[in-house]
Amino acid sequence: MWSSREAFENDFCPVREDLLGEMYRASESGLPQLVESVSSEVRAMLALFCYRRSHLHSLALSIASSCEERDLIQLGGRVGSTLYALSRDAKSFRPTAAAYSGHRKPITLSTKPLSSFPQVMHDLDDDHGHAATA
Repeated sequence: MWSSREAFENDFCPVREDLLGEMYRASESGLPQLVESVSSEVRAMLALFCYRRSHLHSLALSIASSCEERDLIQLGGRVGSTLYALSRDAKSFRPTAAAYSGHRKPITLSTKPLSSFPQVMHDLDDDHGHAATA
């Protein structure tokens, strides 16, 4: 059993990448079957893993809705408690058809440098150059 501290420090996906991909692409009716294929503890860890990634929030809420509150709190502390509440709140969580139709917003990455640095000149100190010839 992993502690919440270990889960956050290690921050690894608790299921195979291909299973996570299948869950991400699953239809609204197919997702529950995939979620049920893993143990309750792994399911809670997966919900927390997805919740820490903004592009996987809807998947996190779907997975968390199948979790016991005890498991989410044990593995995620306050975050697990919040995730449990959000997954049960009908107003905040209503998956739309677009969430399951494969028409997700694309993830874009910046092509610009994060910051610019002034060019550093590597000229030899004139004093050292004269000392060698004197």
